[in-house]
Amino acid sequence: MTNMGRDTSTIAMDTQSFNAIAALAKEEAGLVLPTGKMTMVQSRLRKRLVETGQQDYESYCKFVCSAAGAEERRYMISALTTNVSHFFRESHHFDILRTRVLPVLLQKARNGERIRIWSAGCSSGQEPYSISMCLQAAAPELAQRDVLILGTDIDPAILEKAEAAEYSEQQIAGIPDDMRRNYLEFDKAKQTYQVTPAIKRLVRFRELNLLRDWPMKGQFDVVFCRNVVIYFDPETQASLWPRFRQRINNDGWIFLGHSERIADSALSLFEPNGMTAYRVAGSKASSVGKE
Repeated sequence: MTNMGRDTSTIAMDTQSFNAIAALAKEEAGLVLPTGKMTMVQSRLRKRLVETGQQDYESYCKFVCSAAGAEERRYMISALTTNVSHFFRESHHFDILRTRVLPVLLQKARNGERIRIWSAGCSSGQEPYSISMCLQAAAPELAQRDVLILGTDIDPAILEKAEAAEYSEQQIAGIPDDMRRNYLEFDKAKQTYQVTPAIKRLVRFRELNLLRDWPMKGQFDVVFCRNVVIYFDPETQASLWPRFRQRINNDGWIFLGHSERIADSALSLFEPNGMTAYRVAGSKASSVGKE
């Protein structure tokens, strides 16, 4: 039951409720929410109080922590997740993709091998669509090859936006002019830009919690996991590196966000190969062309 007209702006979150929600967020999604984030958490969950018909944060906390609130936990995590994305964000990674990664992948594709790229924490889709634009610009025939870009995110609401592939003028600021002309269609009625079918064709979106099972089969050539692990504590981060290694082929790459690093303890798995770019340790070209 919901009460959409109710004013929740004066309802304050108590420390006990915050601590319980922070513990649940860490257990469910690995999110680290220090006490200093209480105001942010209160603000982001205000709408959830209304949607679930709870009178205050204490009752919401009891509900979301109960068996009956299992489905609500997905929406809680969605509300607490920061979704910031841009086309061609951290452009140095796309430079590496174009100059060092794609030539190898193109040859593999032309030899009949499958190509798989994973955007882990894809938010509203700009990252996987940027990757698709790079592939399309390099070799349009890839659309007829066994090539797939997988975009995953824990937030089902943001994945709906990614699937829609519709962006404002401000959101497409990072796209080069030639790619705008080739890979976007302008909707005059909405005053928005739609990613073309040729770019969307290579991309699939799925809901995925990185802390749970990864149901994908096979390995990836490239993983973009940028500005995601920064929200996890060191222990959770450390648990992810071996899992990523298992899912990346022996010549594969992983790109992280600008403030993220693979811990020294995991450098037996991945070797630095550019700014926040890593190659599988011991790969044939892991020491070639380092920046």
